[in-house]
Order: sequence, then structure tokens, then C-alpha cells
Amino acid sequence: MPDITATPSVLFVCVHNAGRSQMAAAFLAHLAGDRVEVRSAGSAPADTVNPAVVAAMAEAGVDISAEVPKVLTVEAVQASGVIITMGCGDTCPVFPGKRYLDWHLPDPAGQGVDAVRPIRDEIEKRVRGLIEEIAPEAQP
Repeated sequence: MPDITATPSVLFVCVHNAGRSQMAAAFLAHLAGDRVEVRSAGSAPADTVNPAVVAAMAEAGVDISAEVPKVLTVEAVQASGVIITMGCGDTCPVFPGKRYLDWHLPDPAGQGVDAVRPIRDEIEKRVRGLIEEIAPEAQP
């Protein structure tokens, strides 16, 4: 029987950790608060988060301007119960006993805010569904 008192942990992974995985991690942290432990990383992290992604998230009321892309480590994967990949392909390490999901989403790299908005909205929708599944609000 699973330990229902443990805090769920999620790792979002994309290649550059500058767009999709940053948006997903920010939405999860914003919407679930301390009910979920959140990480994001990239297999080949960029130097900075995509400015169009920062702008699109600000429109949604989530400030990610201080975030920096992080390198994907074996430790981050081992510490996470759910790993959600977004286009990192074979570079994502796979460990037994972990739950893996692959979210196929367009890459916002090189796109303007207008192109990022629908990606952001789809990520928010998926994150809300994930929260309902792994960390629903306690019912009175």
C-alpha cells in the first residue's frame, strides 16, 4: 500500500529547461503550493529562461523571471516520484519504480509571446489535471 502521507514529487524535463519545463514547474508550484515537491531540469540547459516564456507566464500571474535553467542530474530523477518529459528523448535517464509521462508540446524556443500563450495554456491545463490526480485538495 502506498504511503499517502508522503508529499508527491514531480520532475519536469525538457532539453533546455528554458520553456516548457519551466512553465510546468512554475504552474505546479503556484497551484499546488506545498502539497507537491517540484523540480525542473534540462538535458542541455540554456543560459537563461526564454524571455517570451517569462512574459507569457507573467500574463498568467506567475513570475518566473528569477528562474535559471538547471542541468538534469541522476539525483533529481531519483528524488522524484513522477518524471514528466517534454521532448528530451533518449537523454532522460530511466529508473525502475518511477512513473514517467511524456507530454508532447510544441517547443517555444525562438517563438514570440503570441505563439507561447497556447503552449502555456495547455501546460496549465495538464498541470491542473496532474494535481487532481496526485495531490487533490483535502475534502472537509
